[in-house]
Amino acid sequence: MKNDAIMIHEKDNVATALRDIKPNEKVVVGTGDKSSVIQVQQPIPYGHKFAVRDIPGGEDILKYGEVMGRATQDIAGGTHAHIHNIESLRGRGDLER
Repeated sequence: MKNDAIMIHEKDNVATALRDIKPNEKVVVGTGDKSSVIQVQQPIPYGHKFAVRDIPGGEDILKYGEVMGRATQDIAGGTHAHIHNIESLRGRGDLER
């Protein structure tokens, strides 16, 4: 099966689209030598992230196995995860973790 999206680390809660994805499309998400199928709820542009499961507001966003941001609101599985619902935690200098 060809991957439509990738997750670098199995603990990631977002995947990155390898092509433009249409709403309600079932996509194959590859993680290493494993894959899973997720139904995407919204259009996801190539290179953008989407939630692979429900992410509550305030939860860390994990990509590449590392914290790269925080959900500013609940993000439903299969929906676009981007600047409208994630705040960056990298390079800010005003946050202590």
